[in-house]
Amino acid sequence: METLFKFKPIVVNLRLFDVGPLNASTDGDLSDEFKTYYSKYLLTKAKPKLVHDQLAQTVNIPGGSGKIVEFRRIAAFPKALTPITEGVTPNGETLSVSHIDATVLQFGSYTVLTDVLELTALDNLLLATTNNPAAQAGETLDTVTREVINAGEAVQYARGDLAARHLLTGGEVSDADNDYMSVQVIKRAVRTLKVNNTPKDGEFFASIIHMDAVNDLMNDESWLDAMKYGNPDNLFKGEVGRIAGVRFIETSEAKVFHAEDLVTITNLARNLTVKTAITTGTVTVALEEAISTAEATALTNRYLIIEGELVQVHAATAGVAGSATLTLEANIANVAEHAVIYPGEAGAAGRDVYSTLICGKDAYGVTSIDGGALRHIFMPKGSGGTSDPLRQRSTVGWIASKTAIILQELYMVRVETATSFNDIGAN
Repeated sequence: METLFKFKPIVVNLRLFDVGPLNASTDGDLSDEFKTYYSKYLLTKAKPKLVHDQLAQTVNIPGGSGKIVEFRRIAAFPKALTPITEGVTPNGETLSVSHIDATVLQFGSYTVLTDVLELTALDNLLLATTNNPAAQAGETLDTVTREVINAGEAVQYARGDLAARHLLTGGEVSDADNDYMSVQVIKRAVRTLKVNNTPKDGEFFASIIHMDAVNDLMNDESWLDAMKYGNPDNLFKGEVGRIAGVRFIETSEAKVFHAEDLVTITNLARNLTVKTAITTGTVTVALEEAISTAEATALTNRYLIIEGELVQVHAATAGVAGSATLTLEANIANVAEHAVIYPGEAGAAGRDVYSTLICGKDAYGVTSIDGGALRHIFMPKGSGGTSDPLRQRSTVGWIASKTAIILQELYMVRVETATSFNDIGAN
């Protein structure tokens, strides 16, 4: 087990920025008061979107400090089980220091305003057009963190007796056959963290969970409402409750593994069908449906579920109904005629799979959006030089520097479940 230390920037020969006031607009026509106001407004609007950053160890990267962040940690000492001899000084321990480096990347976007932006309307219009960039910035930076921490190796599929994502089921008649979120699922993940001696943040582990999974969790008779615990002022933003030693932060931006449609046939986009039964091992699967050349190309290298088995497509051959085929990477057998083929990137029958992250302290790290990492950019009419010779266009946008990294795999578990809801779309 390793104990994490605070981290620090590594200074390299590439400056992150060379700018004036913190998060300031680059527009020279605005007063410093306006610059500060709009920059703070953007930051205020963006911050609530950063749900996945709430649980992270964060660091601010000041200008001129480089774009690489070094996370340092020291390995724990082993148990000292050898008895000490009286009067003899035992051998001491040697510190073992390791580090993880993460490279900061830049993200940003802008929108163009035409010459309807008049000086007399600058205040209201600029404020209004800051809303969308602020929301976009927050959601973008939150997703950067989300994608990194959802790529961890520590994963539990529902109750823990399943071995893969494509086996997760939902929508079955019997509740016992559905792999939904429950208190028992949470307890199993908590056990894993405890076995790994994962440190808590205060008295609790913390979890980021989708509201669809929360709905299933709250249907569990063991669920306790958040207001039954302590002072609600101590809750995280978006926290909906606590149970089994875990605090739950609800967000629509929690990771959902969504399998895209297989083809674009009307009313048949989700599935394909096996034309002829397969008894002995073969890599060739005949399809009942027609697929176009473009659809065949899109199917190549995709994962599919056939008779509950996850297979990968090596190549697909276009053709009219009954003549199109799939060539798989490996043999498949015992496939019934008219068996349904589902997309394989999510759960059974292509059903959406939801990630619920449960973390201890210092499981992952991010760079802070304060201190210059997120800036509001307003460029007035005419500032584009020869690209705007008639002073017709202004732009409002944002730019940010960001990185996220898993610091300790043992300190987090990604719990994957189906839900009683489905088809919310990919994110």
